[in-house]
Amino acid sequence: MPELPEVQTVVSTLATKILGQRIRRVELRRSDILHPAGTYLAEQLTGKRVEQLARRAKRIVFTLENANRFYIHLGMSGRLTIESPTAPIAKHTHLILHFAKFDLRFRDPRRFGGIWWLGDQPQPDNVGPEPLLMRSQQLAARLSKTRRAIKTALMDQTLIAGLGNIYADESLFQAGIHPLTPANRLTLQQIRRLNRAIKTTLRRALRHRGSTLRDYVDADGGSGAFQKLHRVYDRADQPCRVCKTSIVRIVVGGRSTHFCPSCQKKTI
Repeated sequence: MPELPEVQTVVSTLATKILGQRIRRVELRRSDILHPAGTYLAEQLTGKRVEQLARRAKRIVFTLENANRFYIHLGMSGRLTIESPTAPIAKHTHLILHFAKFDLRFRDPRRFGGIWWLGDQPQPDNVGPEPLLMRSQQLAARLSKTRRAIKTALMDQTLIAGLGNIYADESLFQAGIHPLTPANRLTLQQIRRLNRAIKTTLRRALRHRGSTLRDYVDADGGSGAFQKLHRVYDRADQPCRVCKTSIVRIVVGGRSTHFCPSCQKKTI
């Protein structure tokens, strides 16, 4: 699933193309990905200019010239790309926004993503703070309320926005914290390390345009490169880049979790 670095990269590459551009025509090819059901998206979007584009958590938020908004969530396999109007329409393309010289196409084979129409209503703020803006004291207060494994807690979008499997594993490795450590048992020193590690990891991933493991591409169709720098994620049985111990894969909260048993010793 695209996480914060991948979604932000899509926003950044998309913004250079569509800001200030007017939507000429809307082609919704699958209505069950649109929420709330019954929204007449073509009527709401046709003829409107895109004024702002932003990311909140893993959402790509569009603001129109009349201040109405909608957001797209890429889900697990979603792609939001700029295409030539004459390019063949790929299978599982559910939405096409036709601009004057290009199309914006949303394709999602597994259909875990979708489109949410907000209109002039505030965006539901049911996700946690942005990790790049979060202070250690804020993180400590949120972690103190849960006894779940720290890996599971970091992936809870109501606790922290935008983190997922890849960057939770990578951040815990950099902080030297075992993924099964109960979140409320972390010391303040560990939380400060973790907060720094999250920020450093996300910023490095942003510089490398995210991680492409299967489906993710940016709005121009380009792949990310951060997967080449992963220290633990998807590296089971390979040597740790720091100590050469074999990386271990376990399942935590139903998700694959990778760590170095030497660099991330379980202390509790």
